[in-house]
Amino acid sequence: MDIGGTSVRAGVVDRYGTVLDTARAPTPTSEGALEDAIVSAVGVLATRHRVTGVGLAVAGFVTTDRRSVMFAPHLAWRNAAVADRISVRLDLPVVLEHDANAAVLAEHRFGAARGSRVALLVAIGTGIGGGLLLDGTLFRGAFGVAPELGHLSLVPSGRPCPCGKSGCWERYCSGTALATTAVELLARHPGRSTVLRREVAVDKRSVTGRKVAAAARDGDPLAQRAMAELATWLGEGLALVADVYDPEIVVIAGGVSESAPLFLDDARDHYKRTITGAGYRPLARIRTAQLGDDAALVGAAALAADGLR
Repeated sequence: MDIGGTSVRAGVVDRYGTVLDTARAPTPTSEGALEDAIVSAVGVLATRHRVTGVGLAVAGFVTTDRRSVMFAPHLAWRNAAVADRISVRLDLPVVLEHDANAAVLAEHRFGAARGSRVALLVAIGTGIGGGLLLDGTLFRGAFGVAPELGHLSLVPSGRPCPCGKSGCWERYCSGTALATTAVELLARHPGRSTVLRREVAVDKRSVTGRKVAAAARDGDPLAQRAMAELATWLGEGLALVADVYDPEIVVIAGGVSESAPLFLDDARDHYKRTITGAGYRPLARIRTAQLGDDAALVGAAALAADGLR
């Protein structure tokens, strides 16, 4: 299962990384309702397939034993023994993993990062998640938190973030950030975008990253400017992260990656110009996830299967 700030998505995955069936629901805001949604989705799929274990890819900090969620900025869990509670309810083995860790593992086994020694995945959705593989092994840090890329502070005194800080990377480079940027641009240039202006007139909360991306594809100049800002911040953040980890490949995943043709070339150019030692060092290849929106699902299932061997 891929449990993000916007949706809870379950999938039945075979040993070859193929997703056979899926179920999806909006992410509830309370712990109890969220766990009910997980149990319900697994139950629906279990009526159609033989399910032997459950992997939960979570947008949050997972303990090193992969049994509990310590903190999740966009989810209700706080120091919650999620794996044990879900396991009891389903009568199945359950393992937890950070969603970006699960996604980079899947891309390394089945997708864009196959054969890479140092692979970094940046998952751009409601926020930003990061996953790092060193010689094929997930790097989780001493306490299971690394690499928490979305909350790197890129803009001093910038936009407030649900994590409690300000100026975090994901507040400028995510689906949520894309919508925020579009609303801010509309406030400064009210005559620029007919489509998005109508959305804001009804309720500015109705402007979503997907709607901005769709407007940009249709040639809306304000939406295209918002997308250009996202590209700049993606390149800026990747340059910073590459200075720390020096990856061989960077895989861009998450829902926003579906709109990669609108921003990825510009992000690559900004990354190349901004990285320390630009022009005098090898650069990481930057690719979109081969498994697309299924990467975290597939990785979570692979980890669950590993635990059953």
